[in-house]
Amino acid sequence: MRSYNPPNHSSMTLQIHNTTRNKLPVKLLGDAVRLVLKSEGFAVGSISAVYCGNALIQRINRAYLQHDYPTDTITFSYSNDHKAEGEFYISLDVVRQNARRFSVDFLQELLRVSVHSALHLIGYDDTTAKERERMQEKEGFYLNRIGR
Repeated sequence: MRSYNPPNHSSMTLQIHNTTRNKLPVKLLGDAVRLVLKSEGFAVGSISAVYCGNALIQRINRAYLQHDYPTDTITFSYSNDHKAEGEFYISLDVVRQNARRFSVDFLQELLRVSVHSALHLIGYDDTTAKERERMQEKEGFYLNRIGR
């Protein structure tokens, strides 16, 4: 497993773990997550971002949400008092499938799901149509700021 912890950020901990053999733009992913959190008024506490395959995310989905299938992201938020803390898991297999399904490139979909996960960390939800619409607006806003 490869990990990335950005230098010169001793007061914050955002660790990015890649459990796959895929090459990932870890700096860009970390910058995207930080952009969302800072823009939403949150400091980075302790965050673990795990980019994995379907097998791991399906095990997590089954164990914690009682869903026996892979999904794009699962987020566990421990955030409070405008300090973002928690962990999120993103299946690169599902991201790749969704990129093909929605006719976007892999990197754009990877950034979208990473932004989506960061929003979940700070309390945004997507269980209702109205919440999904709000999340999609936020995703679009941040993807535009990233230049994607």
